[in-house]
Amino acid sequence: MYRTLIRPLLYLLPAETAHHLAFACLRLLTAIPGVLALVRRALHRGDAASCVQALGLDFPNPIGLAAGFDKDAMAYEALGALGFGFVEVGTLTGQPQPGNPAPRLFRLPKDRALVNRMGFNNRGSEDAVPRLRRPHETIVGVNIGKTKAVPEADAVSDYVASAKRVGPHADYLVVNVSSPNTPGLRDLQATEKLRPLLSAVREALNEVSPAHRVPLLVKIAPDLADEDVDAVADLALALGLEGIIATNTTIRRDQLRSDAAKVDRCGAGGLSGPPVHDRSLQVLRRLRARAGDRLVLISVGGIETPEQAWERIQAGATLVQIYTAFIYEGPLLPTRLAQGVAELAQQQH
Repeated sequence: MYRTLIRPLLYLLPAETAHHLAFACLRLLTAIPGVLALVRRALHRGDAASCVQALGLDFPNPIGLAAGFDKDAMAYEALGALGFGFVEVGTLTGQPQPGNPAPRLFRLPKDRALVNRMGFNNRGSEDAVPRLRRPHETIVGVNIGKTKAVPEADAVSDYVASAKRVGPHADYLVVNVSSPNTPGLRDLQATEKLRPLLSAVREALNEVSPAHRVPLLVKIAPDLADEDVDAVADLALALGLEGIIATNTTIRRDQLRSDAAKVDRCGAGGLSGPPVHDRSLQVLRRLRARAGDRLVLISVGGIETPEQAWERIQAGATLVQIYTAFIYEGPLLPTRLAQGVAELAQQQH
């Protein structure tokens, strides 16, 4: 029904308008008493083979929703009810910001891909705190980034402010230094800049949550050179981080099937979906080879099928995330992926 009826109707709308409409429907589910519980019972099929223990948490399945869909932590419970094992909200910044001018989200259907240059549009980390502190069934990760207006010299304090606000309410926290849509942000992936940033965020989390260690991860770009991927893994181990999320969107545009003129009209921004699949898998394998089992690796980028998700797990991912495939395949995809991965896992034993 989603592919044949709902998706064609949504595609009549601009991509961001369709996103807002779908998001409004999710929030409506949250507002109607009892509906979320019914949806959760229907779509969360209990299966011991699906459960994953990681980051000190019990994940009902390894399929998560990547940051960028629920930017302001408005509907994570509704998303969790759809079958996701966990939901990552954000990216939240230290100050509210509108993001980049529209249009800023584009579909490339021939590639089943998206191009976005949203620019961390969000209400700010302080605004999200009341919603994050509510009791919830869904495991919620919180992704934080740099406010665009904040100069690089003040980036650490900007991240620290957000970490102190949302850290006590996050099941895990992610430092995002890999979006291509905030000028200069990816420069923070250089280890000489990343080390003081991650150290300061870790210290802030310890300060605001002394009785419970909040797991800290860093999210990296697929466009890093191999030696830089190794350097980030080494740094994460040296600082005692819990894990790495690999990878964010790419700025590359090679090997696309979409018409070149259409791709050009999309302009700058991060490309997600199948075009980033191969590099994301390469980065995952490199991280696992470098870090062994000492880091939790969350793999994201171009995952559409249970077989692809299982391939990531076999390659060293503890958990996986989707985003673009969720847009193309609709609300039943997380359950299909979780069930498929559980079946593949059982076949291996």
